[in-house]
Amino acid sequence: MAPIGVPSDKSLIVSFGEMLIDFVPTESGVSLAEAPGFLKAPGGAPANVAIAVARLGGKASFVGKLGDDEFGHMLADILKKNGVSEDGILFDQGARTALAFVTLRADGEREFMFYRNPSADMLLKPEELNLDLIRSSKVFHYGSISLIVEPCRSAHLKAMEVAKQSGALLSYDPNLRLPLWPSADEARKQILSIWDKADVIKVSDVELEFLTGSDKIDDETAMKLWHPNLTLLLVTLGEKGSRYYTKNFHGSVDAFHVNTVDTTGAGDSFVGALLCKIVEDPTILENESKLREVLKFANACGAITTTKKGAIPALPTEADALALIKGA
Repeated sequence: MAPIGVPSDKSLIVSFGEMLIDFVPTESGVSLAEAPGFLKAPGGAPANVAIAVARLGGKASFVGKLGDDEFGHMLADILKKNGVSEDGILFDQGARTALAFVTLRADGEREFMFYRNPSADMLLKPEELNLDLIRSSKVFHYGSISLIVEPCRSAHLKAMEVAKQSGALLSYDPNLRLPLWPSADEARKQILSIWDKADVIKVSDVELEFLTGSDKIDDETAMKLWHPNLTLLLVTLGEKGSRYYTKNFHGSVDAFHVNTVDTTGAGDSFVGALLCKIVEDPTILENESKLREVLKFANACGAITTTKKGAIPALPTEADALALIKGA
């Protein structure tokens, strides 16, 4: 029998890491200093992935630590309202929920300012993990922000190890946020320190350049990131779609063209869609035509997420994605 509070079937996708509040300017195209006001938007890539999965009808759980404050309880409530199991959520009495101020400048680049000194997510300890929940996962998904400092780094490594031992598929999206790292070299070193553990890795074109040191976005560059234990490597290219690499085949899938308002969360939506489909049918990882169909669906989910402001409000349902595919 499964422990109480843990789903008993093996269709659970557990997302590990940070959940925070993004403060987004009320006016677009301005720097943070020039912004007249800010709106709060819940975020954090692993939490976005969990909600993306739940919105598509999958079973999702989030493992992470929030501040025992108004914002922390608000975020836990958002997970719950979106159908994400909260069995892995902890609250820290001594640290606040992380905050980030994010703006899209007039030149189209995002500018970040983080308040984590330390924030609650950084203080998750290995002994606080809900190991039964992690053991019950079919897929264990994580990023790299949880690798930056202790004790969260040790909790991350422990959770990965337990998930792997229990037969879960390990899914990694580094989700590079350079302002949070002591240096670019340290970011590269730590992101790559767990590289060979993952079964599925998704990087953006920017992350591909950063991790390989090459300014070329091509197959040869992507294959520099291949490792022998990897099943699937994905490179997302924004409006140019995505590329996929497996041991036996590789190729690309076109994007859907939509009216883009805000790209926040598009990659998380893509990942959530992919993981949902892998759980439904793991053979997609060996079958190119099935994988292409799934990536088309994931591209559609990513595209829809860019059509509204904020990540979570914009995450699509399966019906939304199928309607976009049908209309394309």
